[in-house]
Order: sequence, then C-alpha cells, then structure tokens
Amino acid sequence: MESVDIDEQVARAVDLLADRRTAVLTGAGISADSGIPTYRGAAGVPRRPMTVQDFLSGDAARRRYWMGGHLGWRRFSAVHPNAGHRALAELERAGAVTGVMTQNVDGLHLQAGSQRVIELHGTGRRVYCLQCGQVYDRESVAAQIDARNPWLAAADDIPLGPDGDVVPEATDGFLVPVCTVCGGMLKPDVVFFGETIPLSRFRTAESLLRASDALLIAGTSLVVNSGVRFAERARRRDLPIVIVNHEPTRVDTWAALTIAAGTSEVLPAMARALTSSTPAVLSRVEE
Repeated sequence: MESVDIDEQVARAVDLLADRRTAVLTGAGISADSGIPTYRGAAGVPRRPMTVQDFLSGDAARRRYWMGGHLGWRRFSAVHPNAGHRALAELERAGAVTGVMTQNVDGLHLQAGSQRVIELHGTGRRVYCLQCGQVYDRESVAAQIDARNPWLAAADDIPLGPDGDVVPEATDGFLVPVCTVCGGMLKPDVVFFGETIPLSRFRTAESLLRASDALLIAGTSLVVNSGVRFAERARRRDLPIVIVNHEPTRVDTWAALTIAAGTSEVLPAMARALTSSTPAVLSRVEE
C-alpha cells in the first residue's frame, strides 16, 4: 500500500477549504482517541447495536439495554474531548467552520467548545419518558438505577461500546428505571437504529449546510444513511467535500480529497493552517 504524506494531504485540504465557510459532519471515529470505540469494534468486526424494535419488544431487551448502559455510563461520562474535537472548535471560533453536524451521542463537541452543534442522533446524556414526556438528566437516572439495584457493581475490564454501553453476561434480577412522574417507560434521548432523525433537527442541519461553501467529513465511514444524505446534498450543490477517515467511506467518489488518517492528527494540522486565513474567511461570513 502506498504511504500517505499527511503534510501534503493537509496542504491540499487547506487549499480546498481556505476562504470557504465549511460545514462539518462527524462520526464515531473522531471520538475513538477519547476512548470510545467505533461501531466496527475490535479487529474491524461490526458491532450490532440495539434497534428501537428490540427496545420496545419487551422487558428482557430493556433490562439488557439499561443494565449494559449503566455499567458503561460512569466510564462513558468521564471521557474528554481530544485534539480533533478541539481543532473543530478552534476553526469555528476563527469563522472557518459554520458548525458541526455529529452522528455521535457523547457530547464531546460541546465540551470542546463548539457552539453550533447539531446532534443528529441525539444525546446519551438525556433520558425522557415515552408516556408523559418528562425529561431527565442521565445522572439522575443513573442514581435511580443504583438505588433500585444496590447489588450491581461495574467491572472495570468490561469492553465499552460506542454508545457508552457494555454487554452484560446476564440481566436476571435487574430492575429498569421508570419515570418518577407517571411510572412510564424511559428511553435515552438518542435515535436508535430503526428510527429516523426528528424532522426539525434534520432541517436545522440542512440549513447549516445551505449556509456553507464546503463540507468536511471527519471520522465516519457513513454506514448509516443520515450522513450520506448530507453528503448527497453537498454533491448536488457542487461543494468541495473533504473526507478524513481511516477507512473508506460510501461517498469517497464524491470527494475532492480523501485523507486516510486519524482525525486527531489531521484536524489540528488543518486548524493551524486555516486559522491563518481567518480575515478572508470572516469577510465572507459577514457578506
């Protein structure tokens, strides 16, 4: 395999994106260096997430979901943004990036300082009741789970999943959390596989892309269609598309440039170069 000159690739990306307002689409790969694995799992083996149909199918599936989610929550909630997240926040402050559309539910873009973040698939840090609509912070739900299951102790060596869960060996005796207002079924505020992105959220992301002159795709192979739809819209408008991802994506043929490398390596280098052209970028934003 031919080696990739990262400096040369970054220079090409900067040439494509300089003086442009760039929308960003991110996926699990950008959070990998924060300790959250991608959906492909170890050794490139795809990991099957729970679908909404599974979750709604019965008590056994919900016990498995909530127990696994709780075992991983403390570790998931303790992760921190990495250099890739911080680089995008810096680019937004400089006016080079219009905002971030992310497929991740970890909240790391917001922690890193990005202001305009559209969490396409929701957030794992919020829970709501399917019956009455009451919204809870995930920490309060975690406290309820601890209180209802005092016997439960998280093992440190259980592999963490991309949504902050683990795969429990057994769920016998586990009591799921319930709505403290009406006793109804709780669901994390995330878009499960089998669900669609809320229309209002999708339209907000479309507006972000319409206000941009380029699309940067970082840390996603675009396995799910939600991300592909934004790449398709960029292609139809003839916007330059730059992709930074270790693995090939479904839209590589649409890209002006693909960089097969890590986001923590490439994005900071791009930020250093692009922020030097801030005045030109800002002048276009203000037009």
